[in-house]
Amino acid sequence: MTPQQYCEEKTAKSGSSFYYSFMFLPKQKREAITALYAFCREVDDIADECTDFNIAQTKLNWWRSEIERLYQSKPQHPVSKALLDPIKTYHLDAEHFIEIIDGMEMDLKFNRYEDFKQLQLYCYRVASVVGLLSAQIFGFSNRKTLKFAHDLGIAFQLTNIIRDVGEDARRNRIYLPLDELAQFKVTEDDILQSRESDAVKKLLDYQIERAESYYDRALRELPDEDHKSQRVGLMMAAIYRTLLREINADGAHKVLNSRTSLGALRKFWLAFNVWIKNF
Repeated sequence: MTPQQYCEEKTAKSGSSFYYSFMFLPKQKREAITALYAFCREVDDIADECTDFNIAQTKLNWWRSEIERLYQSKPQHPVSKALLDPIKTYHLDAEHFIEIIDGMEMDLKFNRYEDFKQLQLYCYRVASVVGLLSAQIFGFSNRKTLKFAHDLGIAFQLTNIIRDVGEDARRNRIYLPLDELAQFKVTEDDILQSRESDAVKKLLDYQIERAESYYDRALRELPDEDHKSQRVGLMMAAIYRTLLREINADGAHKVLNSRTSLGALRKFWLAFNVWIKNF
């Protein structure tokens, strides 16, 4: 298996909505974004699947060293080898890869977030930074596009958090800011015990409104001249925002006990429509 084949398999197995957008890219950009996403999956899997803190920390530290080796043209891992050409072609900064690892490390150290400011830092590291790297790969002519990528990353991560409230609770994780739980008179136990109350619905409705505001902001910030180059970002936005609206239509509090998802054909259709509109 070549490094690129490894990355493609890693990406396809993840079942991510992003996968349906990547297939519209030309070969070089598709391989670059697939390698970037495979890197994100590698480090995210450490935080999600490794139950021993010290082992997980050691693995993340290994990846920090691997990023140094990558930028010295001495990568060891298949994903890093696949990234070797993209980091040069698209001028990707090493610091951004380290920030992603820092975000995954937050999952080792925190299973609660006191307020949105703290959560926003997490979202920036694990999602906005990925958006900035992706924008570099897709290409842009106006630097305002980086603001689009930043805010769209926040919107995506907030959507993930809303969708996964129940699953995260079963792992004793609550990403919803604790001060907002208190504001809506929701206890941690309400979330951990999956209580579908009116208070929980109002709390989650509030989270959906925030995510929607980030989608609105991001789309306003994308300059007209970069719509075509950033089509894949717009495809992802169409898929993720549709998911968010499905959650809202079903009743936001239902995420405590079920996981809303879109079918493969629907994701492809949403992506295809955006591609045609911005051709």
